Amino acid sequence: MKKLIFALATCALLFSTQDTSAQKSQDIVDIAVSVDDFSTLVTALKAADLVGALKGDGPFTVFAPVNSGFAKIDSETLNALLQPENKEKLAAILTYHVVSGKLMATDVAAALTQGNGKAELATLNGGKLTAMKKDDDIYLEDAQGNWSKISKTDVVASNGVIHIIEDVVMPN
Repeated sequence: MKKLIFALATCALLFSTQDTSAQKSQDIVDIAVSVDDFSTLVTALKAADLVGALKGDGPFTVFAPVNSGFAKIDSETLNALLQPENKEKLAAILTYHVVSGKLMATDVAAALTQGNGKAELATLNGGKLTAMKKDDDIYLEDAQGNWSKISKTDVVASNGVIHIIEDVVMPN
């Protein structure tokens, strides 16, 4: 009986670690491409020519907006941003969603505790995002005073981590 329990526990451990290692072998872009709700983000990354950068070694922390977050942007504005002549502007918006280093949810929570409920995050475009705890959730405040809820944390990639947010955050 003990051998059977040991064998079952070993199998359960092997199967549970396979998913984790498969996910960790994918980089940030691979994960984004594999998630239907990131299709607009992937389109924007391609238009801004940032795919290569986010496939790099990193580590990066990406606050990734879902499709419904992009849908809140006026469609005419979004379509204009995706045009080649607006590549730099689009890249500035997208790199505003990226922080250097691998900040897990526990790291953000520790920074919030240390900062009395607030933590400033320096983004790759040179801007700042402010993380704040409201009720039981964590939100990002952008440079324009808009808020985006972090809806899922710690999607681990080989070159960093993705935290899923509900809205696109905008730099100045």
